Amino acid sequence: MILPMKKYAILILLCLCSLSACGKSKEKPVTKEASASNLEDVVDEKASSSELSKKVEERKQEEEELALSRYTNLGLVQCDSSFINFRSQPNENDIQNIIGILKNGAGVEILESPAAGTENWVKVRSGGLDGYISKQFLLEGEKAKEKAKEYMEPRVTILAEKLRIRSTPEKIDGNTLGSCAKGERYIVLGRSGKDYLKISADTIEGVEEAYISSSAENVSLEYGLDEARSYNLKQKVINQYDHLGVSKAQDYINIRSDPADKGIDNIIGKFPGYAGGDILGEENGWLKIRSGEITGYVKSELVAQGKEAEQLALAHAQVMATVNTDALNVRANPSTESNAWTKVTRDQRYSVVNQLDGWVQLDLDSGDDQEGDQGAYVSTRDNNVTVNYGLIEAISYRPAQDRANIAAKRRSDLVNFACQFVGNPYVWGGTSLTHGADCSGFTQTIMSKYGVSLPRVSREQSRTGVKVSSENMRPGDLIFYANRRGVVNHVGIYIGNGQVVNAASRRSGIRIYRWNYRTPVAIRNVLGD
Repeated sequence: MILPMKKYAILILLCLCSLSACGKSKEKPVTKEASASNLEDVVDEKASSSELSKKVEERKQEEEELALSRYTNLGLVQCDSSFINFRSQPNENDIQNIIGILKNGAGVEILESPAAGTENWVKVRSGGLDGYISKQFLLEGEKAKEKAKEYMEPRVTILAEKLRIRSTPEKIDGNTLGSCAKGERYIVLGRSGKDYLKISADTIEGVEEAYISSSAENVSLEYGLDEARSYNLKQKVINQYDHLGVSKAQDYINIRSDPADKGIDNIIGKFPGYAGGDILGEENGWLKIRSGEITGYVKSELVAQGKEAEQLALAHAQVMATVNTDALNVRANPSTESNAWTKVTRDQRYSVVNQLDGWVQLDLDSGDDQEGDQGAYVSTRDNNVTVNYGLIEAISYRPAQDRANIAAKRRSDLVNFACQFVGNPYVWGGTSLTHGADCSGFTQTIMSKYGVSLPRVSREQSRTGVKVSSENMRPGDLIFYANRRGVVNHVGIYIGNGQVVNAASRRSGIRIYRWNYRTPVAIRNVLGD
C-alpha cells in the first residue's frame, strides 16, 4: 500500500495511471484540475452532468480537508521572493544555520509562535525538519486554512533517506541531476512507465521537470501542500554524482582532451582544488571525468574516489548562487531602494557570503579594498537566483596558442604564464604569485615579467595604456571594475574565450571567471602593440 486510505489512493493512482493500465500515452499529465476531473472515473457513469460535477467537487473538498487535517496548527508561507530560509536557530546573520528553504505557499506545523525568547521568529516543523522562520512571512489560523486551498496539488513525499533525481526515467550513469531528502515534497506532473514519476524540479539549476523512482518504499503520493526543502550536505552534494571524484590538489589540475600529457596542446580546462565531478572511466593511469560543462582526462593519482572523495566533498562543499537571468542588479544593501551598482550574469556561479529572506549576499571580489565587503546583494524574486550547497567544478580553459606574429606570441605567453597561478591565495597588499597577491599586485607582477611597469593600485593602473572596446579586446588586456562608490578598485587580465584571470578575494584566491561576471568599467591595452 502506498497510502493508508483506499479512496485517497484511488484518486492519486487514477491520476497517475500507467500505459499498461490505461492503454494511453507513456506520460499522463497531472494537474490540480486534472486530479479533480479524473474523479469522474470513480462515480456512476449514468449520473447526470450536474450530479457528476457535484460529486467531483465534493470529493475534491474531501481531499483538501484530509490534507489540512494532517496539521494540528497550520502555518502557510507567504512571500514575494522565490523562497525564505529555514534556520536551525532564530538568527538571520549566520549562514551556517540555514538548514533548508520554504517556497511561497508551503505548509508548516507551528510549534511555537512566537518562538521562546523571541518576538519575530516562529518555531515550525516542515518537510521532516524542525527549525525557525521569520514571523513576517507566515499566515496563521483560519486565514491560513482557507488560503492553503489555493496551493493544493498532487504531490510525492520522499520516504527514502536518499533518492536521486534524474533527467530521464531510467537508472543510467550520467543522468543524475540531484537528490531528494527524506520528508521533501515535489509536485507530480505524471507517471512515466511503471517505475518513474515525472516531477517539478524547479529548485535545480536550469531544470523544470525531472524523474524519480515511484517504488512504494521510496515515495508516497498525496494531495497537499509543499513543505521545506533540505540543505542536507551529504544528500545534496555527494548524491548528485553517480561516481564522485574530488580533486586532491590545493590549486588546480589540468583537464586534457585525451589521456596523455602533451603540454599546452591538449589542455581543455582546469579542475580546481577540491572540485567535484563524475568519473566516467579509467585508462592507463588517467580518469575520464565530467565536471560542469567539461569532459576530459585527469591524472588518476590527483583525484580522490570512494570514501576519500565523500570526506573531501563534505569538508569543502560551499553555498553557491547561480544567476538564472541574463543580467541581475547588485545592490549595496538588501533593499530595492538601494541603488544598483553593478550587474551579474547568467549561469555564472558565485560564492555566497550570507542569505537573508528575499536576498543573497554574493562574494564578488575584494580588489584593492582592504575591508573586502562591497555589499553585493541580489534579490531572489522570480527565481532569478538558485542557491544550494555544492562543490566547485571545472573551468573551461584552452591555453593561448596564437603564434602568427611576435606580438600575438607575447600575449599568448603572458596569458599562459598568468594562468599557472590559478588557485594560489589572495593576500591584500601582496605581490607574490605563489604566496599571495591582491588584484593589482597580481597584474603588476605578471606585467613586469613582460617589460611593462604598472602603478601599484588598480585605479592608477586604469589610467595607463590605451582604451579598448570589448569588441576589440585581446588576451593580455586589463579589465577594470568599480566598487559601489563608482571608484575603480579591481583589475584582471583578459585571457581570451570570454574569460578573465584575477586575484579575487580571500575566499576565492586567484581564479578564472567570465570577463563580465560583473559589469566592467574600463578595458586597457598596456602592452603597447
